[in-house]
Amino acid sequence: MGHGKGRNLPFLIAGGGIGGLVAAYALALKGFPVRVLEQSDGFREIGAGIQLGPNIFQALEKIGLKDAILEDAWKPGALTMRCGLTGKVITSMPLGSQAEAYFKQPYAVTHRHDIHGVYLKACQGNNLISLETTREVVAFLDHGDRVTVTLASGAEIEGCALIGCDGLWSKIREEIVGDGKPRVSGHIAYRAVLKREEVPADLWQPDMVLYAGPRTHFVQYPLRRGELYNLVAVFHSDRYVEGWNAEGDKQLLYDHFEGQQPNVLRMLERIETWRFWVLCDREPAKNWSKGRVTLLGDAAHPMLQYLAQGACQATEDAVWLAEMVAAQPDDLPAAFLAYQEQRYLRTARVQIMARVYGEFFHARGPTAELRDQMLGARTPQQAYEGINWLYGAM
Repeated sequence: MGHGKGRNLPFLIAGGGIGGLVAAYALALKGFPVRVLEQSDGFREIGAGIQLGPNIFQALEKIGLKDAILEDAWKPGALTMRCGLTGKVITSMPLGSQAEAYFKQPYAVTHRHDIHGVYLKACQGNNLISLETTREVVAFLDHGDRVTVTLASGAEIEGCALIGCDGLWSKIREEIVGDGKPRVSGHIAYRAVLKREEVPADLWQPDMVLYAGPRTHFVQYPLRRGELYNLVAVFHSDRYVEGWNAEGDKQLLYDHFEGQQPNVLRMLERIETWRFWVLCDREPAKNWSKGRVTLLGDAAHPMLQYLAQGACQATEDAVWLAEMVAAQPDDLPAAFLAYQEQRYLRTARVQIMARVYGEFFHARGPTAELRDQMLGARTPQQAYEGINWLYGAM
């Protein structure tokens, strides 16, 4: 930071979601003061279940939060893909001790609210972190030796740097990358969470099961130590643009899943209220840092959810960002470039491969047959090797 004003100022983080909180905590662990500026009036996470690949546990171990996350999580015994039409198993990757031995870390699933809660509690317990609500960052100015942000209220806040953790619709990204609106995939996700007792006994499965159908797929797995059951139904539709967490039309869902596996249809009927999301991503960017401003998580590299890596990649980002800042605290622009250099190809690969997996899940006709042949022939060892680029490394 050299001389001048920036030295004792805090890092400013725009956004108090999963990415913003874990970034704040990782920086504070390295001794840096942080102010988290959240636009809503509280810190909470909407949504349902998320998967935690072994790679996030590698990152969580570095910041001491692995055990806290595992306390509420569920460890499925396998990832199984079935045909949505016939119900037959296409492929299954065993998890548990076999996978843990291979990846050196567990695979688990959790509720978004639970992982966000662990990050929030960690931040609340750290006196270098100030958590502030109703603070919407609308503009920023990089002065070379410090950064000023302007809030919607007109107030200004000074910091040594700004980290945009403001998600898919990031205002900070607009200034740095300037690539316009996110790309709408044409896929709609309906999500719901049931209590265990609401799930018919013969439909409850300890594993993560994905039913792949023609232009649809359906996923189910337990959450929160097995007390809840997470359901996600995805189909292709151009009816919606950027809705977020709106209430879904049940009939539209039934129309898309007509003729599929009775077990899938029975599950769909259990749900009284669905929430729907329009799935969006962006083209991978190589540069998401400029001077004393950088991006993290969905603001930097939003991805479709087919590899279930949004929270995992944001957590990896946070750990690397803190490492790079600690390595050159007196030159934050250089630290931010080093962080970006460390992350951009890995996150780009996840963005691209998530699109590919989306095509796999929704294949029809000969494409689906080829997928089934290709995946059906794999041994567990080959399945592990095939995904090791993602789960093994950080």
